[in-house]
Amino acid sequence: MYSALYRRLRPRLFADIVGQEHIVRTLRNQVTMGKVSHAYLFCGTRGTGKTTTALVFAKAINCGAKKNGEPCGTCAPCEAISRGTGFNVIEIDAASNNGVDNIRDIREEVKYPPAEGRYKVYIIDEAHMLSTSAFNALLKTLEEPPEGVIFILATTDPQKIPPTIHSRCQRFDFKRLSLETMAVTVEGYLEAEGIVCDGDAVRYAARIADGSMRDILSVLDQCAAFYMNERITLEKIMEVTGSVGTEALSRLLSGISAGNTASCLEIISNLVKNGKDVHQVTAEFLSHLRDTLIALAAGDSAAHILDLSVEKVNRLREAAAGITAGVLTRFISVFSELVPKMRYAGNPRILLEAECIGLTAEKTEKKEELKIIEKQEIKQEKKQENKPQETEPPDNPLSRIRDEWGGIIAGFGAAERSLLLSTSAEYAGNGMIHVICQNPGIYDILKTKRESLKARIKEKYGFNAEVEFIIRKN
Repeated sequence: MYSALYRRLRPRLFADIVGQEHIVRTLRNQVTMGKVSHAYLFCGTRGTGKTTTALVFAKAINCGAKKNGEPCGTCAPCEAISRGTGFNVIEIDAASNNGVDNIRDIREEVKYPPAEGRYKVYIIDEAHMLSTSAFNALLKTLEEPPEGVIFILATTDPQKIPPTIHSRCQRFDFKRLSLETMAVTVEGYLEAEGIVCDGDAVRYAARIADGSMRDILSVLDQCAAFYMNERITLEKIMEVTGSVGTEALSRLLSGISAGNTASCLEIISNLVKNGKDVHQVTAEFLSHLRDTLIALAAGDSAAHILDLSVEKVNRLREAAAGITAGVLTRFISVFSELVPKMRYAGNPRILLEAECIGLTAEKTEKKEELKIIEKQEIKQEKKQENKPQETEPPDNPLSRIRDEWGGIIAGFGAAERSLLLSTSAEYAGNGMIHVICQNPGIYDILKTKRESLKARIKEKYGFNAEVEFIIRKN
C-alpha cells in the first residue's frame, strides 16, 4: 500500500527534525540528564512537527541504547513506536474523543505500569478541543501523576487550554518553518525519492504551505502523482494546486485602483471559468497585496523580507505604479475581513464581486467629486477676477454665519432642513457665503435651493449675500 510522502519522510530521530532546534535541544538535554517532566504542552500551527517531536521524545525516554539523549532507532521499543504498534505510546485525537468518559478511561489505564520500557506516553492531539468536564478530569491526574506516565498535549490554539492545565505543563512553542529551511529540506527529500523538481517550483510550494512541512510534502506528492515520472515545474505546481498567477492578481489590483469595474468582473469570471476556487483567489489576492505593499515600502530590504528575487520585487513595483501604500493598506483591511466571511457564504463569488464593485465605485465617485471641485475652483477664480474689489464693512454680520448656521437652517421646512443638517457654512469675504457639502448627491439637490438660502440670509442679517455651494470632506 502506498504511503504518502509526509508519512514516509516523517523524522524518526531528533537529528531529523528541522526548524525547531530550540525545542529539540531542550528535550534531548532532559533525556540525557534524566530530568523528564510529567506533562508537556506543545503549541504551534499545523505541520510544524508537534506530534512528530512527541513520538521521537517517546522513543528517547524508552530507548535502552540511547546516546546523548538521541534514540537509537533500531531497538525493539524504537521500532515499535515508529511502526505505531508500541504499547507504551497512546495517541488520542481530542477532536473526536473529547468527552469526560474518554479521560476517565485514561485515568484507569495509568494505574498500570508500562508493558515495556520505562515510560507510558499519552499524546493528546488538538487538546484544546477537550470539553470542560474532560479538562477537569484530566487535572486530577496531572496534579498527582502516576510513576512512569507522561502526558504530551499538542494544540494549535493554546489560548483555549485552561490555566489550571497550562500551569502544570512545560510549554514549548513550535515556530513556522522558514521558506528557506523548507525548500532546502524538501529538495533533499525529493532527491532521495528520485523526484525531479525545479527549484522555483519547490519554493512556490513552500510559500503555499506557509510554514507547514506536512502541507508542502502533500502538495509535491500530489503533483508527482499527477505528472508521474515527469519533471515538476512551477507551472505544474500552480496547475495542480489551482493557484492564481501573479499577472492576473496584478491586473485585478490595477482594475480596482483605477475604478474599472468591468475589468475586475471579467478577471474574476475568467478565473472561475478556468476552475479557480474563489476563496483561494481572494486569499492569494490578499497575499499579493501584502507582497506589493512590502515591495513599495521596504526598499532594498523587500527582496529579503519577501524571500523573492530582486527581479520579481521590481515587477511587483512596476505593476503597482501609481498606487500608494495608503491605498494598499486599505485594500488589505477590506480583503482581510472578506476572507473569513467566505467560509460561511453560500456563494463566495458574489461577495468577491460585490467588494470589487464597491471599491471601484468609490474610485469613480471620487473622480466625479474631484471634477466638481475643480470646476468650482475655476468658476470661483473667474468670479474673483471679474468682480471689482470691495471694501469690507467694518462690522460685517456675515462673519458670524459659521456659529449661527443652525439658526438659519431652523427656518426651513422639514425636508430642506434634513438636507442642510449635513452642511456647514463660512464667510468667504466680499459678501460671499460658502455652503460646504460633504456628499456630492446632496450638493446637486441643494444647488436648487440657492435663492431660498439667500432670502433666509437676508432675513437674518439684512444683507444681500451671494451663496456658493462647494464640496469638501472634513
